[in-house]
Amino acid sequence: MTNKSATVTHLDGLTFDVEMGGHHIMIDTKPPGGDGRGPSPMDLLLASLAGCTAFDIVSILKKSRQPMTGLSVRAEGTRAEDHPRRYTHITLTYTVHGDVDERALKRAIELSEEKYCSVSGSLTHGVEIETRIERAADVGKQSADNG
Repeated sequence: MTNKSATVTHLDGLTFDVEMGGHHIMIDTKPPGGDGRGPSPMDLLLASLAGCTAFDIVSILKKSRQPMTGLSVRAEGTRAEDHPRRYTHITLTYTVHGDVDERALKRAIELSEEKYCSVSGSLTHGVEIETRIERAADVGKQSADNG
């Protein structure tokens, strides 16, 4: 089993630094709630889905020796009006460059969406979410207790 982690640290307002695997990105939300200094978590969810399926499709088409010269995947989501404002519908649009066989392309998309894409699988098959709470240590109190 592979475990992954991401650490989200508050910077200011609704701006956060996200660290994962040694990489950093900034997330935020649009004004008036935030400053728009980065994508929102829901934007990243769409990007993660598009990126995951793109990885799969490129890999599958290369293994099947299809002459693909480029790929883009556009993810568009419709959100519910009521909280938690989850995505109720997501459309993935694949733009493929090169003389790729239509059947091979459809099969690659099907394999990604139904078997290989971890993001798609997490969205469609439900995920158990466990909650834990940790309190940051009071550094001043620890120093006084130790001294």
